[in-house]
Amino acid sequence: MHIDVCNGDADGLCALVQWRLHEPRSARLITGLKREIELLQKVQAAQGDQVLVLDLSLRRNRPALLHLLEAGVRVRYFDHHDADALAQHPLTHPLLEAHIDSASDICTSLLVDRYLGGLFSAWALVGAYGDNLTQVADARAARMGLGVEERRRLRTLGEAINYNAYGESAQDVLIAPAQLYALLIRYRDPFALLDHESIGQELEARRQTDLRQATTLTPHWQDAQTRVYVLPDEPWSRRVMGSLVNQYANAQPAQAHAVLKTKSSGGFLVSVRAPLSAPSGAAALCRKFGGGGRAGAAGIDHLPEEGLSGFIQALSQAHWGE
Repeated sequence: MHIDVCNGDADGLCALVQWRLHEPRSARLITGLKREIELLQKVQAAQGDQVLVLDLSLRRNRPALLHLLEAGVRVRYFDHHDADALAQHPLTHPLLEAHIDSASDICTSLLVDRYLGGLFSAWALVGAYGDNLTQVADARAARMGLGVEERRRLRTLGEAINYNAYGESAQDVLIAPAQLYALLIRYRDPFALLDHESIGQELEARRQTDLRQATTLTPHWQDAQTRVYVLPDEPWSRRVMGSLVNQYANAQPAQAHAVLKTKSSGGFLVSVRAPLSAPSGAAALCRKFGGGGRAGAAGIDHLPEEGLSGFIQALSQAHWGE
């Protein structure tokens, strides 16, 4: 049995599209919304089965991964999230093929693209744009000979797919990530998807509507290096959180940004972006508060209300780019 496990954001889905275009095979898909990270816990596999893992933190999935390997399951793992735990406690196993790179200019779609030798690079660009690696994606697109309008179309699609992964339940999003993947995999080229399917335009229209809800927001706290915003707990804010923090980061590349959303159960959900001019340190900061992520972008699933002032202080004093 073959099982594919991936994050339901643009990077995870576009990485999987590339792999399954390269190696078409019937496989059970396990995916979910952006914050559903520990997906390997859902894998039911036995000796001889093969599992492909894409864009899921190995630190968060390590126990489940070890269980699968000990059961005789072969695992191929591509990821770009913080790998400090892997460096401190190396994980080697004859059934594990790991491709982990946490550099600030890489994402899982680009890792798969590198492994496949650029077979489906346009899909890799969609994933990179979705992960807000705009400069990296633009440079790669220029080398591929893509013009400004073609880059705009890929970026819009990537941002729209990524937006669709944000929400607390399937009711928050327009289309479940697994259903979205079933549309994407029909096309060897994302331009063909855009020409024949309306889903990209539908997602982008809804994203822009949600972004307009946030136009009146003012910073909850700011200084010369940092801005912090707090969103209410509403369906639109749950969906737009990632797009919004990326928008702020792109508009002020020398500043760090945090967007917090109040939770109905109390406390906050947090998204952090390191300054684009010094894109590292976000994961290290969020780990101090029980979160994680990657060098340039990270998050915290639960920040208690009493921890807000301490978080803001740590954010404002962070040494980015180190």
